[in-house]
Amino acid sequence: MVKGVILVKSPKKLIAAKLNKINFVSQSFPVKGQFDAVAIVEVQNLVQIKDVTTEIQKINGVERTETMLEVQ
Repeated sequence: MVKGVILVKSPKKLIAAKLNKINFVSQSFPVKGQFDAVAIVEVQNLVQIKDVTTEIQKINGVERTETMLEVQ
């Protein structure tokens, strides 16, 4: 199991709700600061993390993402 956090920059309201609809996103919520939302992701391998990030980047209004992986 690979766990990660994807930070999302998007001026669109309700971006966190859109993130929740993506496969493998277990939780998402809006935040204040440099990014506007966080998506918590749980997948089986690193390829799936890339796929989830790519899907998030396709959402209208997403300006950029940054992905961090859990280190064990």
